[in-house]
Amino acid sequence: MKKGVLLSYLQITGAMIIVGSNIIAGKLISHGFPIFIASTLRFALASLLLLLLVMKFERGFPRVMKRDLLNIFFISFFGNFLYSIFLLYGLRLTSASESGIIAGSAPVVTAVLSYIFLHERLGKKKIFGLLLVILGIVTLNLSGNPLPGAMHSVIGDLLIGGSVIGEALWTIFGKTISPKVTPLVLTALTTFSGFLLFLPFGVVQSIGFPFQSLPASDWLVIVYYAAVGTVGAYLLWYRGIPKLPASTAGMFVGIMPVSAVILSYVLLKEPFLWTHLLGILCVLVALACITVDLRSHKRRSNSSQSGSVEQGIGK
Repeated sequence: MKKGVLLSYLQITGAMIIVGSNIIAGKLISHGFPIFIASTLRFALASLLLLLLVMKFERGFPRVMKRDLLNIFFISFFGNFLYSIFLLYGLRLTSASESGIIAGSAPVVTAVLSYIFLHERLGKKKIFGLLLVILGIVTLNLSGNPLPGAMHSVIGDLLIGGSVIGEALWTIFGKTISPKVTPLVLTALTTFSGFLLFLPFGVVQSIGFPFQSLPASDWLVIVYYAAVGTVGAYLLWYRGIPKLPASTAGMFVGIMPVSAVILSYVLLKEPFLWTHLLGILCVLVALACITVDLRSHKRRSNSSQSGSVEQGIGK
């Protein structure tokens, strides 16, 4: 294996481990900070860091079309604003391990919503993947709670499901953005839009809030979520992704729920349940189904294009 390819694998693996750790950070934030204050601070710091990166790598912001600005607002509204609200409130009601497993189903939900809104092909493998995700989530909610005090909430899991839909809509609206808007600029603009959306709610929630009573650890979690969980994960992912096929990179998304579950056991001391293994297995097999479906679809598309070229030469 070439060193460049190995480095790419390590980079996207690191990115997915960080994304999984964001579930842990969100769990800690949801119990330490008011949610709107935490989100305002997170997006403010992440916006500042991304602005510095844009100025360094993009040499300033390019001109963005009015249509793209509207879509950027929708991306931020669904993928930052609603996603964060559903995720953080959901984490107050359910465990980080279950949240990570449910969040890992985002690619499957994206495939289904792409079929509904963008009329993209929805093959049998994607449908089977969706059914596996549903099975995994139902299993989590019907598993019962063998340990006293362990958190388990259908409402919490539904809120996490809402965050997954928000993340999927982020991807769908992202497909409508002009190619002239680079991923770094898009991330910076949507992050800043998220800051503006949270700002008025954060200001109202901060009135009379005793910031001085918060321990340093709570502030460090906010810094981690912004600097590492948002900016760091982005840098690793987009540095690793160009050298790998999309279908191969897609398989690495499965690292995220595994990372979230393991970290929830180690850092949060959450109880181990056998149903977690079944839930992870369902999500990982569902991701594999989508990846195989993408590969076969790409292979058919290449064959079709080859045939068209041959017909053109024959004429």
